[in-house]
Amino acid sequence: MKKFFILLICFLSLSSTLANSKNDLYEKIDLFGEVLENIKDEYVDDVNQAEMMDSAINGVLQSLDPYSAYMSPELFKEMQTDTKGEFGGLGIEIGMEAGVVKVISPIDDTPAAKAGIKAGDYIVKIGKEQVQGKSLLEAVKLMRGPVGTSIELTVRRKNVKKPLEFKIVRKIIEVQSVSAKLLGEDKNLGYIRLKSFNENSDKQVLKSVKDFEKKNKVKGYVFDLRNNPGGLLTQAINITDFFLEDGEIVSTKGRKISETRKFFARKGDEIKGKPIVVMINNGSASASEIFAGALKDHKRAIILGENSYGKGSVQSIIPLQNGGGMRLTISKYYLPSGKSISEVGVTPDIFVEEEGENFLINSDRDNQLNYAIKLFNS
Repeated sequence: MKKFFILLICFLSLSSTLANSKNDLYEKIDLFGEVLENIKDEYVDDVNQAEMMDSAINGVLQSLDPYSAYMSPELFKEMQTDTKGEFGGLGIEIGMEAGVVKVISPIDDTPAAKAGIKAGDYIVKIGKEQVQGKSLLEAVKLMRGPVGTSIELTVRRKNVKKPLEFKIVRKIIEVQSVSAKLLGEDKNLGYIRLKSFNENSDKQVLKSVKDFEKKNKVKGYVFDLRNNPGGLLTQAINITDFFLEDGEIVSTKGRKISETRKFFARKGDEIKGKPIVVMINNGSASASEIFAGALKDHKRAIILGENSYGKGSVQSIIPLQNGGGMRLTISKYYLPSGKSISEVGVTPDIFVEEEGENFLINSDRDNQLNYAIKLFNS
């Protein structure tokens, strides 16, 4: 009987807590309605209430994290473009940070990269439009436009006092995700530049590796993931698996059981234990961080360069009844060590910062790549 009363008290206490929580929620909803009425009746200018509600919904989602966002029916339709390697625009991957649009990575050989946009730049104006207060998807919409037309971006850059202005011509962006060549004085280093993780990246990487291995003279590999904004999780897992004999590659954890999974390497190292250097920078994000982080945790590679971006989460696109949609974070990535990548990124074993104003990836002026090559000769 005593146990029964204890359980009854616990149940009543829990019920009271849930009731109070619901009451608090209803009070907030009433408060929100009151605010809307006051804006409608008292604000100095007429307000489009539908647009205001869209902004409120988006504000709720963006308060969760930089990657969750609301898409109106018009924007949702526009955003449903082909993502299989070809799209229109400037060639940059962007995210939000403290309400400001931040460049995650310029994609190689695109108008943005050629103009001089860098990872870590903050976009403050798109044309004549101030970016502050706009959602990420609204910023994307402003940057897109007819191929051949130009747009001006005003950016703020770390350690540069004045804002920088770039005039960029829009074009069709074709992402060739993998390029490979032999490096070093004796041409005995396999260099593989991985620009993104798209549908066929694993096949391209494997073909490059097998071609190098047939030459029977390659003593090590440099995988260049600088300014690689990521892509498909399956591709990150497949490519990492090529260089591990066993062990965990990555895990995802979410509230739903279906979003909590672990992925493991299968037996077989395609390069039979040859040394690997993986190059990363602030523009290496998401799938790039999984690849670099897993090889680092398994002590299979030396990571060289700068700290990666820190995007360690998975978003799902959820259609809504009004024809719009929402992008919502549903799980996070965790490295084999159990560490989360989110907002932390992967720390290099050897920190080498890019040098000089004329720095260019994979060129004679690329001090980071030159350092990687020297590691194999030391």
